[in-house]
Amino acid sequence: MPKTSATDSLPVVIIGAGLAGLTVALELAETHQVIIMAKRGLSESATAWAQGGIVGVLDQQDSVDAHVKDTVEAGAGLVVESTARYIAERSADAIDWLVDQGVPFTTDPQGPKGLHLTREGGHSHRRIAHAADATGKAIHEVLLDKARAHPNIQLLERWMALDLITNRHLKDKQLKKSERCYGVYALNISTGKIEAIPASAVVLATGGVGKVYRYTSNPETATGDGIAMAWRAGCRVGNMEFVQFHPTGIYGAGVLITEGARGEGGYLTNSQGERFMERYAPSAKDLASRDVVSRSMAMEIREGRGVGAEGDHIHLHLNHIDSAVL
Repeated sequence: MPKTSATDSLPVVIIGAGLAGLTVALELAETHQVIIMAKRGLSESATAWAQGGIVGVLDQQDSVDAHVKDTVEAGAGLVVESTARYIAERSADAIDWLVDQGVPFTTDPQGPKGLHLTREGGHSHRRIAHAADATGKAIHEVLLDKARAHPNIQLLERWMALDLITNRHLKDKQLKKSERCYGVYALNISTGKIEAIPASAVVLATGGVGKVYRYTSNPETATGDGIAMAWRAGCRVGNMEFVQFHPTGIYGAGVLITEGARGEGGYLTNSQGERFMERYAPSAKDLASRDVVSRSMAMEIREGRGVGAEGDHIHLHLNHIDSAVL
């Protein structure tokens, strides 16, 4: 049972031990007791799988307006521009915070803030700070170590949140009238017991639903638990069609190949050896946004120009790129 006391103020329970959960925990732990809950090992979040990097408006030749423009265009008109601007305006500060925590980003003495920036699909400038090709892993390890060392943070492995405790679970008629969250029901996988964990607040940082697909670069933990719990608690749920994915990966393995590979000059070809992205995105070509690249690849395959014995995938060429860059 997590450490709680009737005489102490209740902890904040954070469900999910990825970048979002750990960041919230480290901020709140200065003034609150915090419990972080992971349904598998603490290192198994989607964060650790992220390769390419993290976006920030860092270069003097770049601008918030340019970043917002790229985001809106890549979003095919579905982006809330005020949200995109809010994030872009704070992107440099977010990267500064990660640097201060000790994240070992790849450096470049000539780069902005001493960082090496790369480029990915949909971006008109180099604005991706990265730690080689394992950025998520580098960030996660640093923040997890910080959380482990913090006296106000308790980390729980193999605890699976099942449902939020809300007024609908209460017998007291007066309390039932007040819509709020009182904690979480969670399964201690090691013991097989379900326990009620009281909380002053519950943060859902559980990630997405990508693992509902048969072939995906998403980890086993991306099963939408938090979205379902939020919906049962009465929260509004929307935009479920937006699922994290990667256009390129190792065929048949569900292992992604970072978009940074195309940012450094990698390109796609069909069974005829044609660089077909020029037909679908004449300007951006292989650096078009993910949805455009994925749709273009699918059309090539459906029209009989896929590669391999089954004609069901596409080639990504990297052999012309210097090995040091790769």
